[in-house]
Amino acid sequence: MSTRNVRKDKTIGPGKAFPQKNVRIRDVAVVAGVSTATVSRALSNPELLTESTRDTVFAAIRETGYRVNKAARTLRTRQAGAVLILVPNLGNPFFSQILAGISESFGDHDMSVLIADTKDLVTAGKFLVDHFLNSQIDGVICLDGSLPETELEQFRKNGVADRIVFACEWVQSAGLPSVRSDNVEGARLAVRHLHQLGHRKIAHVTGPGDNVLTYERRRGMLEERARLRLPVRDDWILRGDFSLESGRRAALRILELEEKPTAVFCASDQVAFGLMSTLTAHGLSVPEDMSVVGFDDIELSDYYIPALTTIRQDRRALGTKAASLLLECIEPKTTGRAERLKPVVVGVDLVVRKSTAPPRTARGSSGE
Repeated sequence: MSTRNVRKDKTIGPGKAFPQKNVRIRDVAVVAGVSTATVSRALSNPELLTESTRDTVFAAIRETGYRVNKAARTLRTRQAGAVLILVPNLGNPFFSQILAGISESFGDHDMSVLIADTKDLVTAGKFLVDHFLNSQIDGVICLDGSLPETELEQFRKNGVADRIVFACEWVQSAGLPSVRSDNVEGARLAVRHLHQLGHRKIAHVTGPGDNVLTYERRRGMLEERARLRLPVRDDWILRGDFSLESGRRAALRILELEEKPTAVFCASDQVAFGLMSTLTAHGLSVPEDMSVVGFDDIELSDYYIPALTTIRQDRRALGTKAASLLLECIEPKTTGRAERLKPVVVGVDLVVRKSTAPPRTARGSSGE
């Protein structure tokens, strides 16, 4: 059936069968019983419609098999209908929920999501600028706080820096919008929890030295330690890099200490898993011999043995808020640039599981 015949078919309407070829917005409007302007609005600005109208339009889109002509939209709006997400390590399960939140948000706006691992250096700098200038992407969400300043300068020189948003990690000097967890408060919660259990000898395994999350979590740990007047020892602050392997190395160093801590706060769950497995392999029991707290609350935390006490980041919220902020950068509607540059901070929670308990001395003194 030709497109002309489709438009003349008087039987087409809500609830009627519809050919799947060459469907246009006007055909969706007929099936939904709304105007073509309403269909366009549902695709470009769905938040302007009532929930019932949105549901009706999207049901009609599914029924008719309508697909957005992205090439035509690019010519009309000068937008590509696609965004790029830069991830520092796609193999890290931490990023899964952030990416899910981003993908869901842009899917609601009929925008494609492209994902690249920043370990592949060809995705940095001029290559990304070319994507902007060639109308292949409309914006970038960067989850990597180690993006070199030289690369960021390329964005500024080419006038596209106003469509870049940092999520989770960020570059302090970049002056770009960001969405982040309250890392300082999360570290405070971890140390406070261990202190309340009776621990006074608390070690910390950090993230990589050049990472902003390492700095923020270490700062929170030190501030809470000082507030509680806990002892500070250099050999109880161990360098890590958010990996399982760095947790293993930290455990081996702890095992060599003459005076060992009774608890360890790890800068990520992955570090905590590596540390706990190594302690166990060398005959120590968690939490009986040493309590362990992580940071992130990835899915494995609840299934590990023992289940990990950790600081929960709302990772899906980090993704959805980053997507919302980037959409506002691409098409500013309600906020000015100064408002968009204010960091969006997402709260964190302490999740208490089985990897923490009072130290042996405290349990003994209470008759346990």
